[in-house]
Amino acid sequence: MTGPAPHREYTDRVAAGAVPCQTCDGCLSAVFPPRIICPACGGAELRWSESAGLGTVYSASVLSPRDADPYPVVLVDLDERFRMMSTVVDIPARDVRIGMRVRARVERDGPSGPRIVFTAEEGEGRHEPA
Repeated sequence: MTGPAPHREYTDRVAAGAVPCQTCDGCLSAVFPPRIICPACGGAELRWSESAGLGTVYSASVLSPRDADPYPVVLVDLDERFRMMSTVVDIPARDVRIGMRVRARVERDGPSGPRIVFTAEEGEGRHEPA
């Protein structure tokens, strides 16, 4: 194996501000989470690339901890054809909707170090109170 382990490479790239993913040179599939073997074809030639960070919420759940504000846990389908679990920030959890367009950014002061979070694209998720 050459270079750092896939998870280490991923966390280093996130810390540098990127939204990293891998692409299989054999079948051209997007690969996420990071791996050493392509899950689609078994190929071992995976190269790193950077997502533009635009995607669509595939699934959303709201978690309501006892002593904290509710927050959404989402699965986002990135435009590069891979799915990522994260959260949507800067809007109320109840306003996150399946199908809404979101944009990734790196939050550098996350509880366990840098992490990728999503924000609603312009005009998405900002509803006036009834």
